[in-house]
Amino acid sequence: MMIERHVGFVAALREAGMPVSLAEGLDAANALMVIDLLDRESLREAYAATLVKRPVHRPGFDVLFDLWFPPVLSSEMSAPEEAEYDPNSSAEQLRRVLQGLLLGDPDSPAFREFVRAVVERFGRVEAGPGRQSWFSYSVLRALSPDTLIARMLNQMLTERGGLPEKMARQQISANIRKFEEAVASDVRRRIAEESGIERIARSALRPPIDRLDFLRVTKAELAQLRREVYPLARRLASRLTIKHKHGHRGRLDFRRTVRASLSTGGVPLTTHLRPKRPHKPELVILCDASDSVSSFSQFTLLLTFALREQFTKVRAFAFVDTVDEITKYFAPGTDVLDAITRMTKEADITRFGRTNYGNVFTRFADRYGDAIGPKTSLLILGDARSNYQPPAVDTLKQLVAKARHAYWLNPEPRPQWDTGDSVATGYGAVIPMYECRNITQLAAFIESTDVGAR
Repeated sequence: MMIERHVGFVAALREAGMPVSLAEGLDAANALMVIDLLDRESLREAYAATLVKRPVHRPGFDVLFDLWFPPVLSSEMSAPEEAEYDPNSSAEQLRRVLQGLLLGDPDSPAFREFVRAVVERFGRVEAGPGRQSWFSYSVLRALSPDTLIARMLNQMLTERGGLPEKMARQQISANIRKFEEAVASDVRRRIAEESGIERIARSALRPPIDRLDFLRVTKAELAQLRREVYPLARRLASRLTIKHKHGHRGRLDFRRTVRASLSTGGVPLTTHLRPKRPHKPELVILCDASDSVSSFSQFTLLLTFALREQFTKVRAFAFVDTVDEITKYFAPGTDVLDAITRMTKEADITRFGRTNYGNVFTRFADRYGDAIGPKTSLLILGDARSNYQPPAVDTLKQLVAKARHAYWLNPEPRPQWDTGDSVATGYGAVIPMYECRNITQLAAFIESTDVGAR
C-alpha cells in the first residue's frame, strides 16, 4: 500500500511540472525507512527534503501531499457527539466557536476537527441535476470568517494588553487564511475519496510559478513573477554582451605596434590591439498591449523594469493598432501596476481597438525609427495576430536590419501559430520567433539564443 502511494505521489509531482528524477524518487524511498511513518509531518518533511528543489514548488507539493497522505479519512472522523460543540448548531453559534479557535492555535486537533465538522455540515452542494459535490465557498459563506476580524481584534487587545494593534490584526488575518486553507484541503480530500486522487490533483493544482502561463497569470501572482524575472534579466543582459566579453580581437593599436617593432629592426613581428571597451547594450521593447494578451503584456513590463538596471538605455513601446512610447510611465520607484493603469489611460496605443501589427511597424518606423541602431537589441512581444490587416513585413525587415540583435517572443502555443489571423511564420522568416508562455521557456530562450550571431 505504501509503495503504491509513493509511486503515485512521485508521478503526480512530475505531472504537475515539478522536476523529480528517478534518483530523487529513490532517495525519498530510502528516507522513509528511517522515519516514523505514523508521524505525518515527519513524512511530509522527508519527502520535501528529497523532492522539492525550489521554494516556488513547495505550495504545490503540499497540496499533493495532503491528497496522497490525508490526515484523516471520512470513515475515521469523530462522531458528532464526541465534539466539544454541537455541529448541528446554528451558523451564528458555530461562528462563535470559530472565533475562539481563531484566537488560539490553528494547528490544534480541536481546530482541525472543527474544520472537518463544518465542511461536513456546509460543504456539500448541488452541482447539477441529481449531482452533488464539495465546495469551499459554501463553508466560507456560511461562517464568513472575515466579518469576525473586528470582534476578535477587540477581544485580543482586551485580553492581551499592550499588544500592538497592527501585530494583532496580522495574527488574526494569518489564522483566517489558515482556516480557509484547511477548509480547501478538506474539501479536496473528500472529492479525492469520491472521484479519485488523480482527477482532483489535475484540477486542484495550479502550475508552479515558473510554468504558469503568462496569459493566465493573476494579479496576485505578478509579485511572484517579479522575483523570478530579475535574475533572468541579468542573464539576458550578460548573453547580449557575451560577444564583446569573449571576443579576443580589438582594433589595431598602431603606436604600440610600431614602438614594439623598433627592437626587431622595424619589422612588426608582434601586433598590439586596443582593449575592448566594456559594452552595455541598449534595448528597445515593442509590447502588444491588446486585451487578448493583457496578462502577457503585464509580465513583459515587469521584465522591462528588471532590464533597466542591466542596459545603458531601455526604451519601451506599447501598441494595439498604433504605437506610443511608454518609457516615462516606468520611472524608478514607480509601482508596476500603477504604471500599467496610467499607461492604459494616457498612452496613445489604440484608435479602433483591434490589433494591427502592420500599421504599428509602419508608424514605429516613421516616428521612432532612430530608437534602433547598431548597439540596440530589439525585443518584440506579442501573438502576431493582426486581424487580417497588411503585415508590413518589409518594414519589419528594415527595423531588424538596423538592430544589433532582434528577437520575437510569442505567448501562444506553437501549434496555434498561423491559425486564423496569425502571421507568425511570415514574421518568423524575418526575425527569430520563440514560443514564450512561462518563466521556464523564457529561461530556455535566454540560454539557447545565439546572441553573438550578428
